[in-house]
Amino acid sequence: MDDRTNDSMFLAISSLYNTLTSKLLKTFTVDRGKEFACFQQVETEFGIPMYFADAYVAWQRGSNENSNGLLRDFFLRKPI
Repeated sequence: MDDRTNDSMFLAISSLYNTLTSKLLKTFTVDRGKEFACFQQVETEFGIPMYFADAYVAWQRGSNENSNGLLRDFFLRKPI
């Protein structure tokens, strides 16, 4: 994505939708970032419901948090 605007996010979701089959994309669970302001456009155009996770409730975004944990395991922080 070029930036964190809703237009950039919609283009990214459009690209994802066109790359994957519609059978693979059932729902989106996202955080409350401003880039997801395009949620109504996504729901209308692609028929994919978008759900918003509650603030500070990481387990509602399971695959995202799992990926972050794997990245932390393999890419350790450099000491300061």
